[in-house]
Amino acid sequence: LLMMILSHASSSRGNAYTISDGKTYLLLEAGISFNKLRRKVSKVVPDYDACLISHEHGDHSKAIKEVLKSGVEVYTSNGTAKALNLKHHRLNTIKSKESFEIGTFTILPFDTQHDAKEPLGFLIYSNYLKEKLLFATDTYYIKYKFSGIDYIMIECNYDLDILNSNVAAGKLPKAHKNRVLQSHFSLKNVIRFLESTDLSKVKKIYLLHLCEGNSNEKMFKEKIENKFYREVEVFPA
Repeated sequence: LLMMILSHASSSRGNAYTISDGKTYLLLEAGISFNKLRRKVSKVVPDYDACLISHEHGDHSKAIKEVLKSGVEVYTSNGTAKALNLKHHRLNTIKSKESFEIGTFTILPFDTQHDAKEPLGFLIYSNYLKEKLLFATDTYYIKYKFSGIDYIMIECNYDLDILNSNVAAGKLPKAHKNRVLQSHFSLKNVIRFLESTDLSKVKKIYLLHLCEGNSNEKMFKEKIENKFYREVEVFPA
């Protein structure tokens, strides 16, 4: 048995993923409309054991109020909950480096670097499959070291050369470039992070949240596969 990892949306227009160890079902992010989410997910939304939200930006949290209303427990930071003005009996606020359990999963949140109130990444361990998944999106840097990971779901938003050529060609304003540099993970920084991570157990690397126009799906996949000799899947928008 292997962990199930599905993408329903992965871009600046919206993000939503399902992970399951066959016992517990988690929705990671709810950044598309609730109707779209219901159409895309293989399960009925209330069947999820919980939903984790990394931060308050709409492409990660759009459907969160409807998800709560549908009967799903939501876990996010206090900063995110406040930014979204969330108040609900199914809302659970969590803190960086304080682990908690949902069904067969033990989850350790960690702080990420993004222009949001209290953004988090998640280290998710299945006590049933004895497998560990790292989920990190919308961050320009990860300050922690991880080991014993089986799956990596990581943002690979842009390539600096492509971004610079788009600014030079007048396709992007310089201010937009500066925001991207201070809030998203570049291909170069993903490679640096992977170099400093113990990949000995890694079965697969998933690249998330590619920026349309500032990325190259084929090049990103080839570069990381050729450097780390691990299977790479790019989640399309």
